[in-house]
Amino acid sequence: MEKTCSASNDVSLTSKGEAWDFRRLFQPRTVAVIGVSLERDRHPANVIFNKINLRYPVDVFPVNPRGGDLFGQKVYTGIEAIPHSVDLAIIAVRAEYSLDTLRACIDAGAGGATIISGGFAEVGRLDLQEELAQLARKHRFPFIGPNCLGIYVPGRIDTFFIPSERMIRPEVGKVALVSQSGGVLVDQMTKFAELGIGLSVGVSIGNKALVRELDLLKYLAQDPETRVIAFYIEGFAPGEGREFVTAARGCAKPVIVLKAGKTREGMRAVSSHTASMAGDYAVFSAVLAQHGIVEAANELELVSFCEVLSCYQESIDGRVGIISGSGGHGALAVDICGRRGLSVPVIDPRKQAEIRADLSPSVQSIASLGNPIDLTGSATDSDFLEAAEHLSRIPELDCIIMLLLPYSPEITSDIGARLSRVCKRYDKPLVAYVPHVDRYRMLIEGFEFNGVPVSPSIKGAVLMVEALRRSQPC
Repeated sequence: MEKTCSASNDVSLTSKGEAWDFRRLFQPRTVAVIGVSLERDRHPANVIFNKINLRYPVDVFPVNPRGGDLFGQKVYTGIEAIPHSVDLAIIAVRAEYSLDTLRACIDAGAGGATIISGGFAEVGRLDLQEELAQLARKHRFPFIGPNCLGIYVPGRIDTFFIPSERMIRPEVGKVALVSQSGGVLVDQMTKFAELGIGLSVGVSIGNKALVRELDLLKYLAQDPETRVIAFYIEGFAPGEGREFVTAARGCAKPVIVLKAGKTREGMRAVSSHTASMAGDYAVFSAVLAQHGIVEAANELELVSFCEVLSCYQESIDGRVGIISGSGGHGALAVDICGRRGLSVPVIDPRKQAEIRADLSPSVQSIASLGNPIDLTGSATDSDFLEAAEHLSRIPELDCIIMLLLPYSPEITSDIGARLSRVCKRYDKPLVAYVPHVDRYRMLIEGFEFNGVPVSPSIKGAVLMVEALRRSQPC
C-alpha cells in the first residue's frame, strides 16, 4: 500500500492543529543575527554572523542595541531598524531578554527564528520558555529552540555557533537529521562527511519549546530534497510519542530513530540536558518495531541505516548472498548476519557448478561457492562480476553483500562501478564493504556514484542489510 502524509510541501501541522510555514527558516534570503558583541570577536553570535556573511548566499545583518560596527559591517540597534524584510532571525541574547527580542521579531515581520540562547527549561525556567511558545503560537511565528544550534542546510544557511575552520560539512544529499542535541548532530554530520553520506538539512531543536519532531517530520516528508528522515530523540511530552509514531508510520519515506534515555541513569541525563520526559523506552521501542520504523541502537547503526535507506527504498526479507575475496571476511559476515536475524542460505549445488564454470581458471578449483562465496585473493574483476551476475539471478536471495579487499593484485579501481551496474540491471540491492582510506577512494566512488552504499566495516555492511529488512512499508 502506498504511504502518504497529509502536510503540504511548505506547511507543517502541529498536533494542536497550528500551521507553521518553514520556507523562510530553511530557505532564507535575509538573516538577522541578534545579540552580536562589540567587544568579543569570538562571541557565539559573532561567529554565526561572520560565517554566514562570508560563506552563504544571503544578506545578513548584525544587531546590538548599542549599534556600531562589526567586521566592517553596520550594526543595527534592533531588527526593526534593518531596511529589509528579515526571513530568519537568529536570537543569541541572554534568556531574560529573549521575550522582548522575540516580540520585536514578530512586530518586524520576520519569517521565523532560531533561539540559540540557553537558560530556559533545562535550568528550571520552564515559565520563561512557555511564555516564548505562547507568544509565538498567538502570532503563528515559528521558532527552533531554545538552547540549540539551529539549522544547517548545505550551501544555503548555517546557524551553528561553531567556527568555520572547526566545522566538518557533509556534501549535499538526501538525508535529513533532526536532533535534540546539537553535539550529537555535529558528531553525526562529521561521520556523514567521512563516509560520503549527503545531508539535505540538519536541525538542532534543543528544548523544542514550539517546533517539535512531529512538525519537522511532516514538513520533511514532503520536502523533495529529502529521501530519509533521521531523529535523535531524548523524550516526548505525554501522548506525543504515539502521534509521532502514527505520523512516521504514514510517511512515504524511511524514518530512523535513535533514542536516548533507555536506562534510569539515561533518563536522568536527558532531563538535565533539555528537560525532556524520557518515558518508557521499552514500550516506545516495541511500538517502533511493530510499525516498521527503524530504530538505531547506537550512532554506528544510525549512520549505516541512513546511508543504505537513502539508496534503497524497498524492504527485503533478509536472505543474503555474500561474495568475498577472503574466507575469513565471509565467515565474519555470516556470524554477524546470524546475530542480526539475517539468513545466509546455501546455494544449490547445480547453481554452484554454473558459477564455477564461469570463473577464471586461476580460481575455478579453489573457490568456495556455498555462500558465502570465497573467490580467494587470486580473483579478478571478471570473477567478482560473474559471481554477482549469478547471485543477482537467484530469487531466493534478496540482497548481496560484497566484501572487497582492494589490495588483491588483480582487482582494479573500476570494479565498484562495474559491480554496481550488474546488480542494478537485476534490481538486486547491493551493499559493499571496502576499507575507507584515500588510496581506495576511486574504487569506493565507483559504488557511490552508482547509488550503492559502502561501509568501512563488515559489521556496518551487515547493519545496512538489516535496516532494509526492518524498514517495512504499511
